[in-house]
Amino acid sequence: MSFSVGPEAEGKRLDQFLAAKIAETSRARVQQLISEEKVLVNDSPEKSSFRLRGNERIVILGAVQLPPLRAIPEEIPLEIVFEDDDLAVVNKPAGMMVHAGAGATEADRNRGTLVNALLHRFQKLSGVGGELRPGIVHRLDKATSGLIVVAKNDEAHRRLSAQFARREVKKKYAALVHGWLKQDQGTISSAISRDRVHRTKMTTRRDEGREAISHYIVQQRIDSPVGKFTLLELKIDTGRTHQIRVHLSSLGHPVVGDTLYGAPKLLHGKNQTIAPLARNFLHAAALQFQHPRTGERLSFLAALPMELERFLGLINSGAHQ
Repeated sequence: MSFSVGPEAEGKRLDQFLAAKIAETSRARVQQLISEEKVLVNDSPEKSSFRLRGNERIVILGAVQLPPLRAIPEEIPLEIVFEDDDLAVVNKPAGMMVHAGAGATEADRNRGTLVNALLHRFQKLSGVGGELRPGIVHRLDKATSGLIVVAKNDEAHRRLSAQFARREVKKKYAALVHGWLKQDQGTISSAISRDRVHRTKMTTRRDEGREAISHYIVQQRIDSPVGKFTLLELKIDTGRTHQIRVHLSSLGHPVVGDTLYGAPKLLHGKNQTIAPLARNFLHAAALQFQHPRTGERLSFLAALPMELERFLGLINSGAHQ
């Protein structure tokens, strides 16, 4: 595939030009090709930020489209908290994507997901969410652990989705954030939208956005040798992408381990340095909803994972009481 650059493109970035020219291809995929030196400008590789002058010839050496995503049954251990003929409640570990997503390789994109594990375990799940997301009624971020409900049939999926839409599903999260929140409890109601520049991030700083409401209660304030921290219990009325992480970061209190939204990579003190968590200190600890068939109110709890308990113990061991 090749392009001749006309004078109207003078000053444009190389990645922007190609993303606009190639149908149904993301800018991230274009940048990946450029970084792999599969894009030549006048027979030479250039950076994504290269500014065109309007008289170049661009040649793409690699495949523009990645193979299609698909759900693949995989034998992966799962902690099943509850299951019956209609649904299952799973305690998802941090580091596991809910379903296939972006990635440079087949393994990055399609392997190791919760959906893959569920397909191996249950064989049959609801099809309402499509082939890529069978059974998935709601999601958790990859670096977040905790409770998620999965639908085994279409009717259960539709009824559970309706409960989420009516905001009848109750969820509680545990989070450890940097710094001390001034108030013991509060509500954050800043609208959330995608960041214009960093497309993998969400933001509260744009005028437009979708309504997002998070409530927090302080459980503990910790004054440790590597900084001050606040342990929070949170409830959310809405389920926007990265909602809790974005809201807490907007207050100047990013979730521990969440470097995407401002958490430090290392925790420094006068006499010690602690490596950060390999995940976010965010855990979906409680989930409550009505059974889609019987109407019975179901409630589930999931204790903090061991790595979060260990981290709390580590910073509490030297804390000022």
